[in-house]
Amino acid sequence: MKTQVAIIGAGPSGLLLGQLLAKQGISNIILERVTGDYVLGRIRAGILEQGFADLVREAGVAERMDADGDVHDGFEISANGERYHIDLKGLTGGKTVVCYGQVEITQDLMDAREAAGLTTYYEAADVQPLNVKSDSPSVTFTHAGEQYELECDYIAGCDGFHGVSRQTIPADKRTEFERVYPFGWLGLLSDTPPCNSELIYCKHERGFALASMRSETRSRYYLQVPLTDKVEDWSDEAFWDELKKRLPEDVAAGLVTGPSIEKSIAPLRSFVCEPMQYGRLFLVGDAAHIVPPTGAKGLNLAASDVATLYKIMTRVYKDNDPECITQYSDIALRRVWNGERFSWWMSNMLHNFGQMETGDMDAATFKRFMESELDYYLNSENGRRVIAEQYVGLPYEELAP
Repeated sequence: MKTQVAIIGAGPSGLLLGQLLAKQGISNIILERVTGDYVLGRIRAGILEQGFADLVREAGVAERMDADGDVHDGFEISANGERYHIDLKGLTGGKTVVCYGQVEITQDLMDAREAAGLTTYYEAADVQPLNVKSDSPSVTFTHAGEQYELECDYIAGCDGFHGVSRQTIPADKRTEFERVYPFGWLGLLSDTPPCNSELIYCKHERGFALASMRSETRSRYYLQVPLTDKVEDWSDEAFWDELKKRLPEDVAAGLVTGPSIEKSIAPLRSFVCEPMQYGRLFLVGDAAHIVPPTGAKGLNLAASDVATLYKIMTRVYKDNDPECITQYSDIALRRVWNGERFSWWMSNMLHNFGQMETGDMDAATFKRFMESELDYYLNSENGRRVIAEQYVGLPYEELAP
């Protein structure tokens, strides 16, 4: 079995890369260890940067996103009850974000791939990249009880934090950076109208909260909780009661509650693997980096990796320039570290660290620094512009000539 690009992982980054490559006539096969239904069951992010939305349009899979996605010109930050508006469109020269769930993007990409007759192996077991430092890499896997070897020119590892791709890079050839945060996010999804037309990030003495949405009839809410908490500790009633305490009073008064469709606790971490390339293997998205969700950067950083790798593969095959592959890691990591810093910064400003020490700083001093930081950025137009420019996403970097 042969293809030009083997893609490991059928999440949104793998599917988007496959669709873009196919548009350029570059053959690709996707290998995914779980079922398609399982992939669609992952409840994840829903805020798409301007660049990501444009990339989906370039892939020709934007019809439903453009029809059903909710374009947001701004969002709010509530600091201890006082509401501040971040005017994304006004502060960035017209840029916006699109609220459209990751599940929806994934479904659209799956449908487009099936309609185009492109090959995906779901429930592919024992996936293993081989000879990635050579000119003839391959991927072995088992499917429906049969063993296969997929010969290819390049391998895109889009298989997430726990996937095989990053582990293929020898431990002495990679450096991993990590920070684990001392709290998690308890998320609740419900078929209730959003409490506000825009997202609200809430800093409160009881802990952080986020009022988000998936559509005009489906809402997603989050609460900062200790890592020791378990989902079963939180009834729906307890969640709604605590959320009301952390939301601004006028918003809480109009909150529509209802039974949860899904409820889960996600730990927060910052993680980066360097380099993001080893021979002809490229790491994409969560395989190389994880961000806390405070800055809405996880899925968007994966998209910028895809954009860079797509440009590189297009030049390799259209311009016969295989040397350009050496640019991938440096270009991708510049944007990754910027997104990591922004997400870390937003997390520090908006969460309650209580009596926990932060770095070499005692808790009381850190709290005062973050309060001053937030006060400046929210009450200065230049400060709000910094937040807005980062939130809509920095431009995708072009390849060097």
